[in-house]
Amino acid sequence: MDINDGTKTFKDLVKEVHEPGLCGSCGGCVSFCSAGELMAIGFGVDGRPKLLDEESCLECGICYMICPQIDILDKDLIDTYQWKSPIGQFKRIVAARSTNPGILKNATDGGVVSSILHCLLDKKIIDGAVVSKKTAQFAREPMIATSYEEVLSAAGSRFTGICGVEELSRFSTYSPTMFAIKEVANMDLIKIVVVGTPCQVHTLRKMQSLHVVPSHVVKFVFGLFCTESYSFDVSKKGEMEKILGISFDDIEKMNIREDFIIKLKNGETKHIPLEKMEDFVRSACLACSDFANDFADLSFGGLGSPEGWTTVLIRTDLGEAIYLDAIHHGFIEEFDKSQGESHNYTQERLGKITEFAKMKRNRALKNKNVDGNGK
Repeated sequence: MDINDGTKTFKDLVKEVHEPGLCGSCGGCVSFCSAGELMAIGFGVDGRPKLLDEESCLECGICYMICPQIDILDKDLIDTYQWKSPIGQFKRIVAARSTNPGILKNATDGGVVSSILHCLLDKKIIDGAVVSKKTAQFAREPMIATSYEEVLSAAGSRFTGICGVEELSRFSTYSPTMFAIKEVANMDLIKIVVVGTPCQVHTLRKMQSLHVVPSHVVKFVFGLFCTESYSFDVSKKGEMEKILGISFDDIEKMNIREDFIIKLKNGETKHIPLEKMEDFVRSACLACSDFANDFADLSFGGLGSPEGWTTVLIRTDLGEAIYLDAIHHGFIEEFDKSQGESHNYTQERLGKITEFAKMKRNRALKNKNVDGNGK
């Protein structure tokens, strides 16, 4: 492992990541701070990490090294996962969907993530899964699912209306999933799955390369395709609703494929060009170069598949084994070419993902100095 001489600390993160607006609040530095019990680092009222107690900080440098915006450990990850441009290493790319009507009803795409989690829990291969649960319109939070019912409650992008957005000061489609992993140490869970965005997976893989507790309990990593997440405050709520052409209270589901897709409670579907949403994109997302979640075991998204189906990039031997097990036990099914896909469906799907990956990488180049490896 190649680490620069001279330990850098959280103060360096503030200068190099926070002040330029590159912090994505992934929660890695907070969740895995070796001085965590001393509350050296925590989340501020704005939802971003801050130094709570300078005297408690061990100045070990781990928080700095694992930040997804810092490239110290990236060469190790590239070598370990045999990364190659533009979307990382993978074995094959498929379209699949859940065979469970309950999951399909709630899923954003084909419900494959939820069904594989269901399979892993049912077969007692894992003890739990760190997922993101939607709590209200444009609001979500991390949770640890240990049962099928809990997995189902986090499926898709349903909005319950339990928590009105008017009562919140800031809204975000991003969830600090990594922060929930710290709870795992207190729950006697020794085998878990983490479902995360590219920045979260990037941080987790760095932690595993350093063998930092509790990243050792993460047995499988599921990555979500991610173009961008949105964040805005009360003052921009009306502006957002004007662009969407609806009230937040009308939203049933949201998704991003080629554009921003909103399904309304009345059954109507609206498609919003991504460029119209640019004013609400989190600044950290503009500096992120990973669309297809290159370091996951399995990567998932809707891009490139028919409506109601999930695109799956099978990346690692581990990912392939659990995917095939879910197929074998009937939890998911692959798209049958007789249902209408063209003969070169794999290349068409790969082409769309590659297009979005290059777009995001080029955007990152404009917003941050990205090295020759593109990471």
